[in-house]
Amino acid sequence: MTPPHSERRRFQRIDFDAPAELRQGEQRWPARLIDLSLKGLLVERPTDWNPDPTQNYEAVIQLDADTWVKMQVELRHEELTRLGFVCLYIDIDSMSHLHRLVELNIADSTEMMRELRELIE
Repeated sequence: MTPPHSERRRFQRIDFDAPAELRQGEQRWPARLIDLSLKGLLVERPTDWNPDPTQNYEAVIQLDADTWVKMQVELRHEELTRLGFVCLYIDIDSMSHLHRLVELNIADSTEMMRELRELIE
């Protein structure tokens, strides 16, 4: 039997504590980012979490005062204290920032190239 969240992942997650905001229509939820990858993110569940389960979200992650990563995401798993999202769309500027962040945190350049190939396929 495979344990939950086993090594099925094709994208290495990096721990990254940063301010984030989840958006759905007019609703906004500040959230703390726990980790992210080229394909998704994990955040602490906001205390006032009450989304429309039929709609997707926009995740906005603040990397520094002038740098943001924005992606359209879908909720994939929901736990008592955490929410896991998969990226559906990311613009080129946000992807460049995210790529650089992941690249700085993955010591193995071969692994980084493998992840980029996986993302494209």
